[in-house]
Amino acid sequence: MLLVGMLAYVPAMLEPVMLTRSFSGPTSDTILSGVLALIDQGSIGIAVIIFVASICIPAIKFVVIAGLASSLQFDWKMSEHTRHNLHRITELIGRWSMIDVFVIAILTALIQLGNFMTVTPGRGINAFALSVVFTMLAASSLDPRLFWDKKAGATRAPG
Repeated sequence: MLLVGMLAYVPAMLEPVMLTRSFSGPTSDTILSGVLALIDQGSIGIAVIIFVASICIPAIKFVVIAGLASSLQFDWKMSEHTRHNLHRITELIGRWSMIDVFVIAILTALIQLGNFMTVTPGRGINAFALSVVFTMLAASSLDPRLFWDKKAGATRAPG
């Protein structure tokens, strides 16, 4: 599931997430071009929030989930508390990752001004939603009991 989430993340970053048609002509924005456009318009705070929420956090989630799975598979030295906390944070953040999709949906619904301006979702938003869903499924498929069972299994007497 993590691999599918990572594969869907590539077109999510490369394809337009929002298509706008206005007096100045049609435009299409990827997540990164949207961040750069916000910076050009002076909305640096919003640009930072979108950059962190849409680019940094998904990448960090990929690394954390892969790291947790690898730490269990290869028995890396990591405390059970650290594993549990990383897993809990990843699941908590996963719930908020769909906010980007909801923002595009709200903009699409609100900005329909006929010939003046229209906003429609681009193909990239579908890939981004798939990436978020599969990353959430990957995080939830990691059974947190495994973090503790390794230690309990090592201290049990055979029998």
